[in-house]
Amino acid sequence: MSSIDWAVLIFTLVAVVVYGVWIGRGQKSNASYLKADSKMPWYIVLLGIMATQASAITFLSAPGQAYTDGMRFVQYYFGLPLAMIVICITFIPIFQRLNVYTAYEYLENRFDKKTRVLTSLLFLFSRGLSTGISIYAPSIILASVLNWNIYLTNILTGGILLIYTYVGGAKAIAHTQKLQFLIILGTMAFAGYLLIQDMPGGIGFKDALYLAGKSGKLNVITTEFDWKDKYNLWSGLIGGFFLALSYFGTDQSQVGRYITAKDNTNAKMGLLLNGLVKIPMQFAILLIGALLFAFFSLKPAPVYFNERSYQNLKDTQPQQVAAFEKEHRDLQAKFNAESKEILKLKETNSPQLTRAVQDFKDTQTQVKALHGRVEEAINQSNSNAEKTDTNYIFLYFVKNTLPIGMTGLLFAVIFLASWGSISAALNSLAACSLKDVHLIFSKEMPDEQTELKYSRLHTLAWGIFSIGIAMFATQMGSLIEAVNVLGSLFYGPILGIFLVAFYFKKINGANVFVSAILSEIMVIAVYQFDIVSFLWLNVIGAAAVILFSAVGLLFNRRFVK
Repeated sequence: MSSIDWAVLIFTLVAVVVYGVWIGRGQKSNASYLKADSKMPWYIVLLGIMATQASAITFLSAPGQAYTDGMRFVQYYFGLPLAMIVICITFIPIFQRLNVYTAYEYLENRFDKKTRVLTSLLFLFSRGLSTGISIYAPSIILASVLNWNIYLTNILTGGILLIYTYVGGAKAIAHTQKLQFLIILGTMAFAGYLLIQDMPGGIGFKDALYLAGKSGKLNVITTEFDWKDKYNLWSGLIGGFFLALSYFGTDQSQVGRYITAKDNTNAKMGLLLNGLVKIPMQFAILLIGALLFAFFSLKPAPVYFNERSYQNLKDTQPQQVAAFEKEHRDLQAKFNAESKEILKLKETNSPQLTRAVQDFKDTQTQVKALHGRVEEAINQSNSNAEKTDTNYIFLYFVKNTLPIGMTGLLFAVIFLASWGSISAALNSLAACSLKDVHLIFSKEMPDEQTELKYSRLHTLAWGIFSIGIAMFATQMGSLIEAVNVLGSLFYGPILGIFLVAFYFKKINGANVFVSAILSEIMVIAVYQFDIVSFLWLNVIGAAAVILFSAVGLLFNRRFVK
């Protein structure tokens, strides 16, 4: 990067850290540190919810996901608006009325301590792991830009955001998320504009869309029902509904955002607006990936977007790489020529256009096959290499195409997106491990100042844990998919516990406790044997808790009299 890019990057990051420390100064109680004194207006709640969900993974990995698999990933969010309505009707009024620090406090009132602790532990395990993945995403940037070791950049990335998270708590997080997300949205919109402006040969937006469509990248809606298809209309509406219901209704990283609202109305407005704007926002981010495919169909693309992994292969197997590069040059020249031919014929609707499109698709298949062979060679030559280059596609475009200053700002955006989600996650992890585990088993209750000190220590401990997890994230492939798979392994049973608590008043704590354990085992088994795609795990987990609890209730009535 140029010195100007470095200046933009460093200034933006330092300004956010300083602002976070300043706005969060003077913490004197746990109510302030963990809940921001429950004084946040709806627009800060909204931006906090979106910033917590839209991590660096969203902005780094989602364009690459669309580039490789098309835009059908957006269907993953189709169940979100429905889930927001259910949460506003059922979840928020209960959490606000009880004035809880964590969502799991309610479960002790409804069931017992062991159910509260079990549910909190399921959350802590899943959120702790996914937070580690979120730290790894921006670390890729530092490692790529500076040519540093990825393990060092994991420590640096996770360590910087700990400063204002440790000092300022929920108040610092809420206000920095507001600033971060406004910068992110503006910068990503400008990056999309520059992508269109930089299209080779003066190609416009409509032509780029046409090419993306002919390549199959605009596959937004997939109606065919398939249990093993990860992204279709049905898995998005049904599986996505249950995942969103669990994530926004029972995951403390999100519950912690709207319990900071000053009242029911502000909490509900923040959630409902999130349901309205999330799908268009995600659509726009994925569209950038589809347009990137059009961009690189008109302009030579690299053999492999992860330049460091490819260079390692080049150093160790130069002859094989030379053969790859010759084949790639020939295919890329053919692909570029066929793309231009399609655009030249696109208004004719002639047999020549049909043949050109078919040739284009055939070459696209060959390019994909070559990419697969290169990827296989990289993974065979280095067992520690990342499985795919999906997370590097947008990064490659940013590094090699955008103008001076814009590159530094976009790198800053990916850091800010990461910090927004990670800081909220660390705050929620600290709240749960302190309130739902530490103090539950503590023999005496600490005073206000001691409890505040414990909250900060728990925040620090979870930060260190998440950095440790980031060290192992290189083997997880597409990060946006990995983090959602991980959530789906645990969210279903957690949601099932809450649904039983809300709607099945006759089921007791002992019953739901056993049902949750059995359901979690079942979900892991279904995933391990690859019976259905991961979104359906949320439905299975929630339904299993309800079913097992109902069977347990019938058993108790029949045999325990």
